[in-house]
Amino acid sequence: MTLMPSAASTAVPTGTTRRASPLKVAAASFVGTAIEWYDYFVYGMAAAVVFGPLFFPTFSSGAGTLAAFATYSVGFLARPLGGVVMGHFGDRVGRKSMLVTSLVLMGVATAGVGLLPTYDAIGVWAPVLLVTLRFIQGIGVGGEWGGAVLMAVEHAPANKRGLYGSFPQMGVPGGLILANLVFLTLSATTSDAAFAAWGWRVPFLASALLVVIGLVIRFNITESPEFEQVKESGDEARMPIVTVLKEHPRQVLLAAGGFMGNNTVGYIFMAYLLGYGTNNLGLERSLMLTLTLVGAVAWLAVIPWAAALSDRHGRHRVLLLGSAGLAGWMAVLFPLVDTASPALILVGILGTAFFLGVTYGPIAALFSDLFKAKVRYSGASLGYQIGSVLGGGLAPTLATALYAAGDSSAPVTAYLVVVSLVSLGCLAVVARDTRTHAS
Repeated sequence: MTLMPSAASTAVPTGTTRRASPLKVAAASFVGTAIEWYDYFVYGMAAAVVFGPLFFPTFSSGAGTLAAFATYSVGFLARPLGGVVMGHFGDRVGRKSMLVTSLVLMGVATAGVGLLPTYDAIGVWAPVLLVTLRFIQGIGVGGEWGGAVLMAVEHAPANKRGLYGSFPQMGVPGGLILANLVFLTLSATTSDAAFAAWGWRVPFLASALLVVIGLVIRFNITESPEFEQVKESGDEARMPIVTVLKEHPRQVLLAAGGFMGNNTVGYIFMAYLLGYGTNNLGLERSLMLTLTLVGAVAWLAVIPWAAALSDRHGRHRVLLLGSAGLAGWMAVLFPLVDTASPALILVGILGTAFFLGVTYGPIAALFSDLFKAKVRYSGASLGYQIGSVLGGGLAPTLATALYAAGDSSAPVTAYLVVVSLVSLGCLAVVARDTRTHAS
């Protein structure tokens, strides 16, 4: 495999344009990404606790939850499409414009869910419209990650690309924290009946205000200097996605496989455990939300630490150690959760959050370095989003089906361990190919 040289070695074009500071761009990437992922996560939480009876009332409780998670998975099917479309224009027109577009799409779709009538009001059109809005959410978030990551990495100092690239990565647990806080507040201030009647809509409608804040921030950052160099040189790829698929299919597939384990575990942690704890173990929703919130804070804290370590000790070393740890920890997560002991569940969640942070923080810089600047948005986005479909897109639905089939969490545990080992293997191949190329 021919790995692309790190763009850190590419000279930044000179000119009179005043550049935003790398820290300002990284902070803007964090805020905008956190807002987008807040939108994405409130859907997952609602799918876990209310969408079944509201949009699939003719199903049994278990089948309704499975159907709700199936609509959740639709967003993942749209993510590669969003990555391809916005990757094309991100490599042709610019990173910044696609960040604005993705945020608008996400905000409109999320607010639309909050306004959506339920099955009792409009019948089968309710789940149809729910799926449509979820698909639009997927398009938005599919284009978001690549742009946010590249804006942060391509503005970063050469020796801190991992750290600066971790800022949009922190937006994922940041959005999860915000979503959990909103749901916890609603759980504390509304009855179950009120929450089912109208309370669940509040997090979706609040997205409109958050999107306005995000747009103001994103309009006030400058375009990536590495993209502007590509424009000035006239070296743009006419069809970036075609170039990526023709010249770099191996990088795309290894990136997807390397990310799949982290994303699978992440969505079990972020979406499935909430419904599992409340529906299967009989725990209070507020308890599960609180434990998830604590885990998200730990996850957020570990991401920049692991990314900074990768700047000093190498991306591959940190990612390989983290992936091995993640696979091992998945063997004990559900045995800890199944005790129904809040303390032991917290131990399981904190260990999961730690290894998620270690395997997520350095990914942005690693993926950026796999592709030339002129096709980087398309290549990084496609690898990431394929990994998300194979990982998180299937995880809650598969976990629900696996548990229902055996009335046990053991098959879920086996699934998580195997997927984590697959990612470990893909990252080991990337590390081997990098050493081969360097020599």
